[in-house]
Amino acid sequence: MNTYFRWNKKNSYSFAALAPLVPKASLVKEPKDGIMLYSFVTKQAESVFQEVDNATTDSIFIAGGPHPSGAPELTLEYFDYVVIGEGEETLSYLLRTLESGGDVNRVKGIAYKDPGGNVVFTGKRDHVDLNNYPCFDPKTLLAPIEISRGCPWSCKYCQTPRLFGNKMRHRSIDSIVGCAKHYSDLRFTSSNAFAYGGDGIHPRFDKVEKLLSTLHKMEGKKIYFGTFPSEVRPEFVTDETLELIIRYCTNETLSLGAQSGSDRMLKEMHRGHTVDDVITAVERCTSHGITPNVDFIFGYPDETDQDQQDSLKLIKWISKKGGSVRAHYLTPLPDTPYADVVPSKVGRDVKRTLGRMALDGKLTGVWE
Repeated sequence: MNTYFRWNKKNSYSFAALAPLVPKASLVKEPKDGIMLYSFVTKQAESVFQEVDNATTDSIFIAGGPHPSGAPELTLEYFDYVVIGEGEETLSYLLRTLESGGDVNRVKGIAYKDPGGNVVFTGKRDHVDLNNYPCFDPKTLLAPIEISRGCPWSCKYCQTPRLFGNKMRHRSIDSIVGCAKHYSDLRFTSSNAFAYGGDGIHPRFDKVEKLLSTLHKMEGKKIYFGTFPSEVRPEFVTDETLELIIRYCTNETLSLGAQSGSDRMLKEMHRGHTVDDVITAVERCTSHGITPNVDFIFGYPDETDQDQQDSLKLIKWISKKGGSVRAHYLTPLPDTPYADVVPSKVGRDVKRTLGRMALDGKLTGVWE
């Protein structure tokens, strides 16, 4: 059977990583007869389910990615198989099994329904060694270079540790250099770029410098480190790391995850840092001539008006310091502690102030 990736811009990073493993798969924008591969997040789920439900093709539908991994039972109401978590090894094994008519119950890392309609989980597969798999196939799809995977923190809103584990894994410098040869502008993905080489709690800035200095020696490369689609944790922003950015990188901004200006909410969500850590990080950035771009989330469960006002106070302070802010509204994600919560409403005064700041070019995002 022919195999297809159901492509859109928002899932291109996932398929870029999988394309080298399924070299015969084509990119399509609608279902085709054959094996259809989907990867999607929660905000895309409803439209994807509707597309699959209305499909008239003779297809085997396989889903993977954040939402299917977190909500396999719901996904199996529309799909034939769900690849749970990392797909590099599991998807390849599943496709070979389907093509040979083998027993899918022997494929670890998937869920499906048996003839009686019962959901079957085949067991957890070990996490992959990133060095065994390229970030992309340069002939098919390009993507930012994934330097690390996993996160030791357990923020209640986040799927990353649930998908990729609490232990950070890092791509070797040689592997990263191999990927970097295909770019002039180098951009990276990681839950915390400054945690490269370490466990995500205790910094190994010597490893970060070794990576950046090696990439800096490559001719004609512009290095954007700690910027979207990556970010850094505030407690990892030190004079040393900022000097590394100045010495080796092109970017003059840094993406920071603050997520709240309330210490009460930071503690409740298990964020693992304080408001003072955010303030210190912003001050260090501005003193080095680097613009901090800081993320905030509104709408946490049990978030009070005072908590929102605390966030707003910090946002205003960051703006006065010359930083910028990205504001978000909480999306409850499957398989997280916040999966079934009802987000709190954002207060009228807070919405009004955020709107004014957005009009003034000091803030971006969606906060309601």
